[in-house]
Amino acid sequence: MLFVHSGVFHILFNMWALFIFGRMLENMLGTWRFLALYVISGIAGSMLVTFLAPGTWVVGASGAVFGLFAAFFVLQRSLGNNAVQLLVIIGLNLVIGFLPGTNISWQAHVGGVLAGFVTGFVFARTRNVRQRGLQATLLGLEAVVAIALCFVGYALTSA
Repeated sequence: MLFVHSGVFHILFNMWALFIFGRMLENMLGTWRFLALYVISGIAGSMLVTFLAPGTWVVGASGAVFGLFAAFFVLQRSLGNNAVQLLVIIGLNLVIGFLPGTNISWQAHVGGVLAGFVTGFVFARTRNVRQRGLQATLLGLEAVVAIALCFVGYALTSA
């Protein structure tokens, strides 16, 4: 549920992260690639929740936001920039999800991070304008795999 939130702090943190990283990433990638990254990361977050916490309902854009963090890290490293601070942010926020009583879906965060790393890698390796077809194909394949795994996870938990 990429667009539903629970509580003021939840939506404020996600909107702050989107404001900071979303603007930079959209400028780097363009609107359509940014949207693909956001949606694929959100789907992958939901997919991992389906596999690791079947029957659990989660809300929020946190998986997608973690995907933005991961993709930004990969892109910064591919450009030769130091992005250690971003790893610290990702690590601290992942740890918070594992703390007892926080009621945060760490599964969605991890799924978003994994998809963000993969999507960022695709963007970094297909930067050349002549590779746009390959880039679109790889992004489509990544989305299809994430959606298919959601259905498989749901089927396994429904049986």
